[in-house]
Amino acid sequence: MVKRISSGSPFEAKIGYSRAVVDGDMIYVSGTTGYDYTKMEMPEGVAAQTRNAAATISKALEEAGSSLKDVVRVRYYLVDQADYDELVATLGPLFGDIRPAATMVICGLTMPEMKIEIEVTARIGAHKS
Repeated sequence: MVKRISSGSPFEAKIGYSRAVVDGDMIYVSGTTGYDYTKMEMPEGVAAQTRNAAATISKALEEAGSSLKDVVRVRYYLVDQADYDELVATLGPLFGDIRPAATMVICGLTMPEMKIEIEVTARIGAHKS
C-alpha cells in the first residue's frame, strides 16, 4: 500500500505532488527547499535554507516511521557554487555519520530566493542493517 505524506506546503497542492511517498519500506522524499512552511518565509543564507530543508525532510521521514538515519540516497541541487563550502559545513553534522550515496548538481531552481534543494530516498530500518 502506498502512503502519501504532505508537509502542508501550498506548492504540493498547486503543482500536484507529495512531500514524500512511502511504498513498502522505501520512502521517496521530493526535492525540498529551505522554506519555513509555517511562515512561508525563505531565509537568505544557504546554511539556514539547508537546515530548514532538513527539518522538513526529517518531519516527513518521521511521519513515515523513519528518520534521517535511514537515508540511503541524497541529491543536492545547489544554485551557486560559491555557497559550496558553507553548504558542506552544514551537511557534515547532518549526514556525516549516515554517509548515504550522494550527488550534487549546480543548477537553477524555480524561485530566485532558493539556494538549495534536497531530495532523499530512505529505507525504513536501514540504519540497523
